[in-house]
Amino acid sequence: MSEKDIWGYHEDAGHDSGTDLVGYKVEATDGPIGKVDRHSADFQASHLVVDTGVWIFGKHVLLPAGVVERIDTAEQKVYLNLTKEQIKNAPDYDEAKYAGEPNFMDRFGHYYGQSHM
Repeated sequence: MSEKDIWGYHEDAGHDSGTDLVGYKVEATDGPIGKVDRHSADFQASHLVVDTGVWIFGKHVLLPAGVVERIDTAEQKVYLNLTKEQIKNAPDYDEAKYAGEPNFMDRFGHYYGQSHM
């Protein structure tokens, strides 16, 4: 994957920069995993923060935009190209823990096979 692939939405994913994805349901390749808690469409840093709810006991995960397979605005769902197991094993996202850390996104990029920058 190139850096653009992991930290940017694929052209055919259906992402519209004006669409607020907060609250959209999130589907892994093998079923539902939660809902979008936050999203960012920042250049070379686009990502979703997903609240997995009771599925993984309230864990929040940061998912680079490049793992988004497609966005269905009619159904308000985001489909990923990851399995539930891959998401379950992803590093926890704790905003308070990473707030002042300049390279915190590298931690997530390494899990998905690529550094942030």
